[in-house]
Amino acid sequence: MKKLAKLSVVALTASLAVGCASTSDVENLQSQIDDLNTKVSRAASDAASAKSAAADASARSAAAEAAANRAASYAQDANSKLDRLFKKSMMK
Repeated sequence: MKKLAKLSVVALTASLAVGCASTSDVENLQSQIDDLNTKVSRAASDAASAKSAAADASARSAAAEAAANRAASYAQDANSKLDRLFKKSMMK
């Protein structure tokens, strides 16, 4: 019985020593967490930058569309004036 108790104590001590995380394991995990936090922050910054660039591109696209619409309107007006002048010259 004493032998069994001694073996149990030795087995328990060995399992606690092997089962517990060492300081280097905890430090390794902490460095991995810090690295991941840095990468997440960088990704969030990149996403915000991309969102800003997309908003700027959208605004420029809208401005270009408006300018194209104005140019088409001016071209249509000029075409109408030329048609009237042509018809007027043909009547003379």
